[in-house]
Amino acid sequence: IMQNVIKNRIDLKKKFLNRDNLFGGWVSFGHPSITEIFTNANFDFLAIDMEHSTISLNEAQRIISSSQAGNLPCLPRPVSHSNDWFKPILDSGADGLILPTVENEKEVQNIIDLIKYPPLGKRSYGLNRAQNYGFKFDEYVNEWNDSSSLIIQIESKEGVNNLSEILKNENVDGVMIGPYDLAGSYGYPGNLEHEIVKDACKKVIDICKQNNKSCGTQITDISSQNISEKINQGYNFIILSSDLFVLWK
Repeated sequence: IMQNVIKNRIDLKKKFLNRDNLFGGWVSFGHPSITEIFTNANFDFLAIDMEHSTISLNEAQRIISSSQAGNLPCLPRPVSHSNDWFKPILDSGADGLILPTVENEKEVQNIIDLIKYPPLGKRSYGLNRAQNYGFKFDEYVNEWNDSSSLIIQIESKEGVNNLSEILKNENVDGVMIGPYDLAGSYGYPGNLEHEIVKDACKKVIDICKQNNKSCGTQITDISSQNISEKINQGYNFIILSSDLFVLWK
């Protein structure tokens, strides 16, 4: 399983770097059976929403394990940029992270320090599921910096204004727009169709394209028309709803 996990992790990283079209699933509930169902749905990766859910670190490890057992790389989104979350999530075997509300280059460098091993960062060395409990320690440590994916979310006016500077950091593999928080930041909460909000999204898409970085968003109402619309706007990866939205809708 470890060999497949590393291969799938590397393949996902390459797809982000190549700006390939990618589709992700999103889980907000902790039961691993939901994850097992999602692994049969031909997603390119699975995201765990730990920011707006009650998924615990123990549950996250089970979700990561179930996802990878189904050959699906897993990218959790922790509730904050704290190492209190990063360290146990990464040592649980995550293939990378999606990080909410990144607003400047200094934040990105602090993130790199926590999630990458020296000499690139300052991540501490430990043994857990990620390192196959020690059996694959050297292999994991040697490949992690080059194979893990870092996706940052731009969800504020400050983040949009600083994005060109942020993307000078080559360790950012992609950008995901958080449209609801972005709309609120510009003073139009819930109004995703306001021209100022749409212009801000287009600016993010354009900056990502100029810097050859992947750019993504989430669709809550899945349809061929909505997917095509987002791709035509310039997004190359899309998270297709979530378990919560599927049940709600």
